[in-house]
Amino acid sequence: MNLTNLVWIFFSAAVINNFTLSLFLGLCPFFGVSSKIGTAFRMGVANIFVMVITVIASWALETYVLVHAPYLQLISYIVVIASTVQFVEMVIKKMSPSLFRALGIFLPLITTNCAILGLALFSVSKGYGLVEGIFYALGAGVGLTLALVLMAGLREDVELADTPKIVKGTAMNFFIAGILSMAFMGFAGLFASH
Repeated sequence: MNLTNLVWIFFSAAVINNFTLSLFLGLCPFFGVSSKIGTAFRMGVANIFVMVITVIASWALETYVLVHAPYLQLISYIVVIASTVQFVEMVIKKMSPSLFRALGIFLPLITTNCAILGLALFSVSKGYGLVEGIFYALGAGVGLTLALVLMAGLREDVELADTPKIVKGTAMNFFIAGILSMAFMGFAGLFASH
């Protein structure tokens, strides 16, 4: 495990195999929380934190508990994610009430974010160790945050533009998401040729 591999794992998860724009995971917060840049950024940061904690917990679970019971993997990860989010919520509420108020409903929303479950499953299926898994989680979280902030910025711009009524709202959001997705999938083609 060298630094080049770790940087590649991070970059690949953030840009080339972006969880939201290439793998289509985490679409609920992508469409639901991306109306304002500030809100999207806070949601992204909360996701990064939970993703890192989840990958550490899933690595420990896979290494020490699920070795002899792999059939419990999915349900175990769901329990780990839900309990991790609840634990993080309690700690933040106790340590920083202002941050807890700023995050608001975002932490409970992360519990149902399929990108978190996908991260745990992909990290194990790729055979990543603890350090590689952390870089993978950071990359996936940064990629999700990037997608959320880009979508929020474009949605804010579209609100100010003279857009025909027929494509305002959900239709325009799907157009934007499709174009963003194609742009990010282009990175895979760019790096596949080298």
